[in-house]
Amino acid sequence: MSGPERAATVYRIAAIPGDGIGPEVVSAGRRVLDAAASRFGFALDWQELLVGGAAIDAYGVPIRDADLAACRAADAVYLGAVGGPKWDDPNAAVRPEQALFALRGGLELFANLRPVSAEPTLVDASTLRPEVVRGVDVLIVRELTGGLYFGRPSEERETPEGRVAVDTLWYTEQEIRRVVRLAFELARGRRKRLTSVDKANVLASSRLWRKVVEEVAPEFPDVSYEHRLVDATAMLLIRDPGSFDVIVTENLFGDILSDEAAMLTGSLGMLPSASVGARRTAHGLHGLYEPIHGSAPDIAGRDLANPIAAILSGAMLLRWSLGRADAATAIEAAVRSALTDGLRTTDLARVGARDREVRTLGTRAFADEVVARLADAQGTGHDPARTASPAGITADDAAVITATDTLLGMP
Repeated sequence: MSGPERAATVYRIAAIPGDGIGPEVVSAGRRVLDAAASRFGFALDWQELLVGGAAIDAYGVPIRDADLAACRAADAVYLGAVGGPKWDDPNAAVRPEQALFALRGGLELFANLRPVSAEPTLVDASTLRPEVVRGVDVLIVRELTGGLYFGRPSEERETPEGRVAVDTLWYTEQEIRRVVRLAFELARGRRKRLTSVDKANVLASSRLWRKVVEEVAPEFPDVSYEHRLVDATAMLLIRDPGSFDVIVTENLFGDILSDEAAMLTGSLGMLPSASVGARRTAHGLHGLYEPIHGSAPDIAGRDLANPIAAILSGAMLLRWSLGRADAATAIEAAVRSALTDGLRTTDLARVGARDREVRTLGTRAFADEVVARLADAQGTGHDPARTASPAGITADDAAVITATDTLLGMP
């Protein structure tokens, strides 16, 4: 092109390494993201923040107002993990996990998207039979800002009869409606099947949930839907996980079911997640991206953590918040190439790779291999016809994001 070259687009990312293995997997993910940015001609402006246990040690609080504001101002937030035994005192007034609630509430991130897809070369990693796991492609949509985790009162009390504890399960129909609409829209872009999970035979909040689903469903006549009780869903996720497409459920149920579903892939270290809300930046939906695993303090600092979930969370960040499906697809292809070539982290070390030799790598070395493969990956755009990606969302993401721009803002 004639004249001076046009400056590369710069995206602002707030990075929260957190605690335990969080700094290790975030460092690995950042190197992959920076490599993808370099290849596709854009730049990432990183602002690293102390949040969680590290922030309690440094500042006396799990997250400062200034750090929450920095996350709000960024195009997206990239998180490792928070918490650990050091801060596990049940009598403590401040705990690392309070930072997560502050981020979800303060950034108005009401929907957590947790894709679960079985990589063909890793079907033997699951404790289930390969024929049960093969081809699994589930998207769990978890409501994130209501329910027991946010209800008040939530406290321990002294009574003449002894100590009691109370937690409050509270949902408004608006909270339910917005996440259910999003789930229907995502199902419309996938295989057009939605399972709504509740406990309507016991809980009043679940009966309201079920009523709202019935009210929203006519807006999506092309999507088939069903109601399932949470206990039956937990059973069916093990017996026949391939029967699910999109699952939508409330906060506590989603937390439990998504961790159960993670084991279909054989390791919590495989699964990414995105937490999104209604707000858009100039590039896409504002969101927070993190692996679903915890801080794993027992292996922290030993170069043993599996960085795949963090790397794939970065791919989701690129696709959903930055509008860079090209770079996201390239990262996913590079991860799949490494796995197909028999490269494994310790949690997957015993899993075969067909006829190829299996080689176990540490956190940093596995990230190095992904970076090296980015040069050869086919990253020419998102193909909505593909059956599954490691990041699991198989809809035409650009169209879904455009549609949800309107849907998410509705009461």
